Amino acid sequence: MANIAQARKRARQAEKHRQRNAAQRSTLRTAMKKVLKAIRTGDKTAATEAYKAAVPVIDRAANKGLIHANKAARHKSRLNANVKALG
Repeated sequence: MANIAQARKRARQAEKHRQRNAAQRSTLRTAMKKVLKAIRTGDKTAATEAYKAAVPVIDRAANKGLIHANKAARHKSRLNANVKALG
């Protein structure tokens, strides 16, 4: 553990940020998995609904710096292409 007050505070902040990032990353992965699961079952309406729910989650992760903007765009594009391929 750090001895200087500033270093102790930074350690506390880093832990808070780590936990928040882990929670947001988990939410992001879950949203994407729901879309992929609906695609695998072949249910286009469920896949479309899951995709619509996942897009704001992906955008939020990009805006908060959790993932790069290009990675968010890539995920949305690939998921959308897979959903459209069901039709």
